Amino acid sequence: MDIFQKCNQFTRADEAREAGLYPYFIPLSNNEGTEALIGDHRLIMIGSNNYLGLTVHPKVRKAAEEAIAKYGTSCTGSRFLNGTLEMHLELERKLADWVGKEAAVVFSTGYQVNVGTISALIGRHDFVITDKEDHASIIDGCKMSFGTMKRFSHNDLDALGRVLAALPEEAGKLVVVDGIFSMGGDIAPLEEMIPICQKYGARLMVDDAHSVGVLGGGRGTAAELGVTEGVDLIMGTFSKSFASLGGFIAGDADIIDYIQHHARSLIFSASIPPANTAAAMAALEVMQEEPERIARLNEIGAFMRRRYTELGFDIGQSQTPIIPIIIKDDGKTLKFWKALFDAGVYTNAVVPPAVPPNMSLLRTSYIASHTDEQLEKVLATFEQVGKALDVI
Repeated sequence: MDIFQKCNQFTRADEAREAGLYPYFIPLSNNEGTEALIGDHRLIMIGSNNYLGLTVHPKVRKAAEEAIAKYGTSCTGSRFLNGTLEMHLELERKLADWVGKEAAVVFSTGYQVNVGTISALIGRHDFVITDKEDHASIIDGCKMSFGTMKRFSHNDLDALGRVLAALPEEAGKLVVVDGIFSMGGDIAPLEEMIPICQKYGARLMVDDAHSVGVLGGGRGTAAELGVTEGVDLIMGTFSKSFASLGGFIAGDADIIDYIQHHARSLIFSASIPPANTAAAMAALEVMQEEPERIARLNEIGAFMRRRYTELGFDIGQSQTPIIPIIIKDDGKTLKFWKALFDAGVYTNAVVPPAVPPNMSLLRTSYIASHTDEQLEKVLATFEQVGKALDVI
């Protein structure tokens, strides 16, 4: 069979395009934080992970510009060889201190952090245990390792215990969960997971991609729940609250040293460019200097969760500024997305396989700099479209 045959038979995207309901790969003419331009069509952005609005912060922009002026546009080498700058090490020290760990190492993307860390730690006779709603990068890291992946039902502590109890006592075990789950907006119950992991000799890694800058005063899920010491590894990304590109893993110094000498996605990739490094460092400083941004973000999240619920929308178990509008019908989800888009509200349509069958949803997420007026317009538009499509 021709390897390209599957490509020629892929028609799902074409069908959506022909119906005018294709919601992906839309080119933005401009992105101004809480608003975006697509051509001359202006939309309120509630589909971004720019949680603190720092992509347009003067300090973050200036730091990126100054880094380019000093270092150029790229390091043109891996961290392992010629691609480590002094500013990389400075950022790592600051990040480790911020999340309450001894050390950290910075990768070029958040995806590479999970792929590299998990595949470095999990050997042939080891087990990696994941929540069924973990991010794709975690799953890919498990697949790239030589160990065995086991899964447990979403946030189900009894299921986690059963999986761990069934594994060989002498085997190495790593439990990996999202801090905030990126589609549902709910939080992993770390304070209850930690004693289960300790009972069965498993280490715990938390993907805080959506949590750093959002929970725990910006320090993440473990800080929010008061269990930083019980979490062995904390992962974060720069492409969300940090308004940049890249990511990090933090933990005990000897564990981080091992990871940076064995993570293939770190060793065989060019290092994070100077501008992105400087932007992430400046974003961290803004989080520390302007805690009111984090407070405002969470106030907005609580307000929108309450208002969506009052309107009759199903928001699942959301506890954060990530709020799914669960519709459960693929076609209706795409129609809802298009009606919102035409009315000037940009959100994200999520259909299987990104979510389980019959769980299609609109993923909404909020920015600390959203105004009350923008939020009220969003709610009014959702109410109008929801009634028209018989969702509420």
